[in-house]
Amino acid sequence: MPQLTGPTECSPPDDIIPPPAIEQQSCPAPQVIERVVTKIVAAEPLPQATTAGKLHLPIVGAVEWAKIQPAGLWLESRIDTGADTTSIHAEDIQLVEKDGKRYVRFVLVDAATGSTHQQELRLRRRVLIKQSGGADERRYVVRMWVMVGAIRSKIDVNLSDRTDFEYPLLIGRNFLMDNMIVDVSRHHTLVVRPDIKSD
Repeated sequence: MPQLTGPTECSPPDDIIPPPAIEQQSCPAPQVIERVVTKIVAAEPLPQATTAGKLHLPIVGAVEWAKIQPAGLWLESRIDTGADTTSIHAEDIQLVEKDGKRYVRFVLVDAATGSTHQQELRLRRRVLIKQSGGADERRYVVRMWVMVGAIRSKIDVNLSDRTDFEYPLLIGRNFLMDNMIVDVSRHHTLVVRPDIKSD
């Protein structure tokens, strides 16, 4: 058998070039491009609206106290969404002419105290009211301030004989529209008549 000559341990040959030293590199520090936060919140119930609409209109009942100007008179009124125009009980209604302009003289009666209030307002127009089961009626229309709760508006009011009705004032849509919401199950929700002291 051939015999091996030379060193018995392996040694690297003299002609092998060692690899170049590798310079250690570190990764750049991370940069936050956008922070995303996920948060789970328990759903809370929406607050209940105090009125039936988005406009936060006050709710009125079927019967409310209303103040009439310029008489300064408080009248218990029927709120009627079926009536186009507001109507008030008036007595001694007369059409007069002054300086070529037509005015209406009439008397308002305070049902609570019995006091009378003479009024003279410019005639706006005359209207024909069709009565169900009765004769049609022509009424004079004047303009006056009506206030229910905090809502005050100058509107057309027709003058009529309401002695057969429970309330001397009927407030119609020309006052109610865009001003309030009517809940017929309620009464006197806004104000109690302030000028009459209860015993």
